[in-house]
Amino acid sequence: MAALKDIKRQIEGVHKTKQITSAMNMVAASKFRTAQMRMDNYRPYAGKFMEVLNSLALRVDATSHPLLAVRPPKKLRVICMSSDRGLCGGFNTNLIKATERFLKEKQGEGKDVTLIPVGRKGRDYLRKKTKTINDRVDVFRKFDMGLAVEISNDIIPSFLKEEYDELYLVYNEFKNVSIHRPVVVRLFPLPSIGQEEAVDPEKRIDYIYEPSDEVLLERILPMYVRVLIYRALLETYAGENGARMAAMDNATRNCEELIGSLSLKYNKARQGAITAELMDIVGGTEALAKG
Repeated sequence: MAALKDIKRQIEGVHKTKQITSAMNMVAASKFRTAQMRMDNYRPYAGKFMEVLNSLALRVDATSHPLLAVRPPKKLRVICMSSDRGLCGGFNTNLIKATERFLKEKQGEGKDVTLIPVGRKGRDYLRKKTKTINDRVDVFRKFDMGLAVEISNDIIPSFLKEEYDELYLVYNEFKNVSIHRPVVVRLFPLPSIGQEEAVDPEKRIDYIYEPSDEVLLERILPMYVRVLIYRALLETYAGENGARMAAMDNATRNCEELIGSLSLKYNKARQGAITAELMDIVGGTEALAKG
């Protein structure tokens, strides 16, 4: 009977776990729909912004703005965007591994690398591997373009002061609920601005600008950084909730399978106990009959 109680206690425990994972799945699904809608609505804007910016940059001198400056890359900074919470499968693990490989590669080249973590999971792990500055955690509960502006206000003045030479952004690019691909994007010096191949020849338009091209570039280049950072934030948030939804769905199914297995084990043990009791009764009856 003690074994039956233990199995029943295990079944009750798995039932409670299933209730938790099912609830987390529904919460993640609700957040995911909102996050995906925000991301899908922003992607066309970001794409068109880059198209116009590249078209504008083709008409100006590449050395006309300090954000276009190219220096020998001795000091690097890396923005790593992870989630603040776990229970989302390999979402953070894959990103952290990609970031760690990139850091080792650059450090192996003798470059001084500093990390700017956005998200608790990446911060907690990577701060043991390299020096960090301006970390931001618990930011994905509620965020907007203001967060991208804050981050850009930290990195742009430092680049202009030549405190570092290159800036990279590492984040998970959202593909679908199950696929999130870690990508590395160079922000400074701006990688594609002003390059002919960056603009589709069929889509190249000769715009008339007011005020001048140089004045517009002065305003748009900082906006370019904010647009890329905000897009990475949206991709990270959508990917996190999609990964958590899938992970909790798998966990719920595993709980159901475990409950089925434990129930079968419980029934077999209960049947065995009943059979043993019947055998005892039959044996006692036969003993009395012989006596």
